[in-house]
Amino acid sequence: MTTFSHRWLASISEIDASVWQTFFAATPFTDHAFLFALEQSQCVSAVTGWQPYHLAVYENDTLVALAPGYLKSHSYGEYVFDWAWAEAYQQHGLEYYPKWLCGSPFSPIEGPRIAVDYAQPERVYQYITTLLTTQCQQQGWSGWHINFCTQQQVSQLTAHQGMHRIGVQFQWKNADYTDFDDFLAQLSARKRKVLKKERSKIAQQNITIEWLQGEQITLAVMNQFCEFYQRTYLKRSGHLGYLSHDFFVLLHALMADKLVIMHAIRDDEVIAATLSFKSNDTLYGRYWGAREEVDCLHFELCYYQGIEYCIKQQLSCFHSGAQGEHKLARGFAPVFTHSVHHVLDADFGPAIADYLQREQQHLRIYHQQCTELLPFKKTV
Repeated sequence: MTTFSHRWLASISEIDASVWQTFFAATPFTDHAFLFALEQSQCVSAVTGWQPYHLAVYENDTLVALAPGYLKSHSYGEYVFDWAWAEAYQQHGLEYYPKWLCGSPFSPIEGPRIAVDYAQPERVYQYITTLLTTQCQQQGWSGWHINFCTQQQVSQLTAHQGMHRIGVQFQWKNADYTDFDDFLAQLSARKRKVLKKERSKIAQQNITIEWLQGEQITLAVMNQFCEFYQRTYLKRSGHLGYLSHDFFVLLHALMADKLVIMHAIRDDEVIAATLSFKSNDTLYGRYWGAREEVDCLHFELCYYQGIEYCIKQQLSCFHSGAQGEHKLARGFAPVFTHSVHHVLDADFGPAIADYLQREQQHLRIYHQQCTELLPFKKTV
């Protein structure tokens, strides 16, 4: 009878990058380089509450599954919000942290979280979920969590003790548009007028936009972007952000071919910038920063330029991050996200399961309401 074994990795550097990449190629946010940059820059560590604890599963000596994992001492930077669960634990004298999280730090991007290469994947999922529950019992973790997994993985994970949770994000889909005007033509007259007015304000302020990618992104360009990113975080949140200057330097060195930086320029000076990632079919808008407040510049740089880029590059999707109902008016449709959770406590488990069922009913109604608010022309 075939048996599985496993190994815990305290650092992504404990596994060869080429081996890791054979399992994870769907999005840049599970790339070995991305996770390595986070670790090397100390953005994720025991000190920051993101202690790397990745999982490798073997059949004999053959690697059959990988999962990026972290021991968490808080719930910051996850985008699947369980603060209420942690508070309830505390009120009952229980410890919610540490917990084990499978996901990509600071990245609310769906993708295969547990990558399996095995003829009978259900056996591997059963082994992993049983292992995780046993580890929770032995190590004193409150539970395990798989954030932003694919819908296809949900059934495998919920078949063995996991609880399904959904969320809602907003993404732009490319309907084979020829250019931005072609996209605008699909909107109702009133909504189209609003978008044109917002874009015209940028031209009226003598602002131009440039796209940089690959070798065009120099270290100086990345340094400038980091300055904008940290300046904006400091103004908004009172700190410099989750990501450090060292992280962006490593990102430039390791992943320039998957990066897109867009500059807003006025009087030959860069006044704002966005940093996005790209895959074969998707643009991921992630980080933004500005030197000054400019009317409608955030909409232009973070949304409209991304749409234009997708149309020109023939990308099928523009993923602009978590939340943001204001995206609806700009053609970003609601989509469901998925996560799977297991908590060890015998009393809290059923209570959270009941909460998730009621939350799911609410979010399905919310998804429908958002769909009805999209700006596209109504078809009879």
